[in-house]
Amino acid sequence: MAGLIITLIIIGLLLIAAEFLIIPGFGLAGIFGILFLCASCGFAFSAFGHTAGLIVVAVNILLIVAGTILILRTKTWKKIGLRTNIDAKVDKAPQQKGISVGQRGTTLTRLAPGGQARIGDHNVEVFTRDTLIGPGCEVEVTEIRENRIFVGTLKNQ
Repeated sequence: MAGLIITLIIIGLLLIAAEFLIIPGFGLAGIFGILFLCASCGFAFSAFGHTAGLIVVAVNILLIVAGTILILRTKTWKKIGLRTNIDAKVDKAPQQKGISVGQRGTTLTRLAPGGQARIGDHNVEVFTRDTLIGPGCEVEVTEIRENRIFVGTLKNQ
């Protein structure tokens, strides 16, 4: 019975560690880890009595606290955490790029209703209002509203 209690404690601690370090969120591994630790306490109380049960409860608490301190002191969080800096910048307004109503360009992707087009010397995100426009079609800027460029097909196409 003592082997079962020790096995339950080890499995419970491993499941809780997996929940903290590997599996995001709080899910089945954490729940089963807690259940295994509670089961070890229950088996200790029923098999060995009140004193042994309290000792197992204290050991479980001590192991959880020691494991948490160990994880925090060895900077495990920094080793497994994402340390990428976001260095993207907000794109310039269409007017700052020299794009104005009436200017023409060519679609680079399908506009359904949004996509990419080359207007002047810039590849920009553009939108169409009424129709889908395929790649490689000539378009004309019909409106610029809130830094969104709206285009339409040329009349002769």
